[in-house]
Amino acid sequence: MTKKFSEYVNSFQELSLPEKGILAGYVALINAFNLKAPSPQIKMAIGTKHKIFKTNDWHFLTPRHKPEASLKGHLEFALKYEGVNLCIMKKLFETVDKKEIESIIKESPFGSYSRRIWFFYEWLMQIPLNIPDLKRGNYVYAIDPSQQVAIEGVNSTRHKVKNNLIGTVEFCPLIYRSKNIESYLNSDFKESVLQFYLSLPQDLLNRATASLLLKDSRASFFIEKEEPSFYRIDNWKNVIKEAGKNNLSKEELIRLQKIVLGNNRFIKTGFRKEGGFIGEHDIETRMPLVEHISAKSEDLETLISGLIKYNERGKHQIDPILLAAVISFGFVNIHPFSDGNGRIHRYLIHHVLTENNFTFPGLIFPISSTMLNHISRYHDVLKSYSASILPFIEWEPTEDYSVKVLNETVDYYRYFDATPYAIFLFECIKYSIEEELPKETQLLVKFDKFKTKVQSQIEIPDKKITLLFSFLSSNGGKISKRGTHKEFNKLTKEEISFIENSYKDTFII
Repeated sequence: MTKKFSEYVNSFQELSLPEKGILAGYVALINAFNLKAPSPQIKMAIGTKHKIFKTNDWHFLTPRHKPEASLKGHLEFALKYEGVNLCIMKKLFETVDKKEIESIIKESPFGSYSRRIWFFYEWLMQIPLNIPDLKRGNYVYAIDPSQQVAIEGVNSTRHKVKNNLIGTVEFCPLIYRSKNIESYLNSDFKESVLQFYLSLPQDLLNRATASLLLKDSRASFFIEKEEPSFYRIDNWKNVIKEAGKNNLSKEELIRLQKIVLGNNRFIKTGFRKEGGFIGEHDIETRMPLVEHISAKSEDLETLISGLIKYNERGKHQIDPILLAAVISFGFVNIHPFSDGNGRIHRYLIHHVLTENNFTFPGLIFPISSTMLNHISRYHDVLKSYSASILPFIEWEPTEDYSVKVLNETVDYYRYFDATPYAIFLFECIKYSIEEELPKETQLLVKFDKFKTKVQSQIEIPDKKITLLFSFLSSNGGKISKRGTHKEFNKLTKEEISFIENSYKDTFII
């Protein structure tokens, strides 16, 4: 199959280039073979001038970097400068005749790029090429560890390639070692958490954790625009508290869903047997207004199995925050349940961090609370990848106004760039350490100060002090009429004035 690769162009798909250039690497392959795959976040091109520059979307190299205008030339260029993009490679291998791939490898069977292309073809397609095993040669990494996150891996003796992919063919998102990722990895958040942990009296830490657990549970429901009973919030709080104690499994995920949904007789628990989507319905026609299409129900078995294997392979092998990002956002992209996916997705962050000893006993990161405080950014991160795969998913509405996917889509849920998810989760953890945890403990310290001051002058039981604080907090530092006339109607004007001034001195000034 001979394909014509572009010369100088001004645009790729609907995206303008910052200046005229030759498409290179993955975007050149997408363009030449009309591949149904999302383009990389950073797209490569060859400029007309001898200067290298980057924009938000493009990375321009000089004419001396121009690859050979062939399948081999652009595929090797992609591996050298862009790393591995499994989704694009899979769609490419499905499109080209395998004899073309065999020809590339036979041309230089001991070349590092040839061996990697050979390995990835057989790994992704699960089809052997008509090439004999290599008998000699040093091993090369499947994933360049300087470009993308990888594990130590195992040798593939046939290709003389070390398979250092974290995942399996069933599920294998990748993370680029971007400047942001490297900066966060060098920040040593775990050490920051340890220092914070050691700086607090145990009693204060226990109280802060209890408060943060409740806040996180409540926030996780609020993100889903639900206002559940206190019982359900408290129940989910207790589940988060136990995160990491049970091994991740299909049965465990279903158990969590049942807890999330409670006794909802309108929702069937367990993995979906039908299609699913995120979005709204048109008010008049009831037709789906789709923002994200869930993985096909027949693909859930392999996807969830792959996700669980990825978690096991990555455990204690890569940074816990990176692993938590892949597992939690991978899960929510798959969307295996009819309901409850969002709360379980956020629970999985707690699970992975705890399982990998990132958090300490008695300490909780208010992930959902932080996400609720940054809800627009959270939604943007979720929608970005969903929007990138929607053009490649063929679907039709069903009789019950859901969606039925008509084409093969499993690769979009198993092979994706998880870098944006990892960056967002790092941001959330950083905010929790620097803002949420200190804020919660400072609030408790101030409350204790306020309580001591008031009780030194007025005999009020502890429970009444908590209620009093609630009144003052919600009423601008003033005791409401309800508080004065009912709960605290025996207070004198002088005592009310003293309490309000004590609150002002402690919390406002």
